[in-house]
Amino acid sequence: MVKKERVREIEPSQDNLIEKLVSVNRVSKTVKGGRILSFAALTVVGDGDGRVAVGKGKAREVPVAVQKAVARARRDLVKIPLRNGTVCHEVVGKHGATSVLIKPAPPGTGIIAGGAMRLLFEAMGVSDVICKTLGSRNPYNVLRAAMKGLMAMQTPAEIAAKRGKSVEAILE
Repeated sequence: MVKKERVREIEPSQDNLIEKLVSVNRVSKTVKGGRILSFAALTVVGDGDGRVAVGKGKAREVPVAVQKAVARARRDLVKIPLRNGTVCHEVVGKHGATSVLIKPAPPGTGIIAGGAMRLLFEAMGVSDVICKTLGSRNPYNVLRAAMKGLMAMQTPAEIAAKRGKSVEAILE
């Protein structure tokens, strides 16, 4: 699997990122004195041009948990190669009991994906894609599986260089 470089620096001019809240869970911890309640937030952040990240945050109050999740996602942005508003090729991502199938789609198809993956592709700037979640539909695992699959994706230029052929020969 090719490791994609993470985008570390976010310039103030590029601060127009798309932030989407995927889920908020109430979590309780039982201690000697009773229960301690906190909230776990899951967010997706993208720039609409192929950069995307998933963030998790936990705090005693919902707004603080969401802020932490967004801050984490902003730090972990990754560039995903796109072609004509869709993914470059079919890819499968797996995490735990969740498998995610991501396929490119012709223009005008739209985002055919459920729940958490739809938010991921909207933040990423993909306009046409077909996805299927197999196994567990837990949003945490669905997003992790989707990110693993997207990070394993290669551009036609990378595949052509690896095979020693031209890009046109690969795209035929």
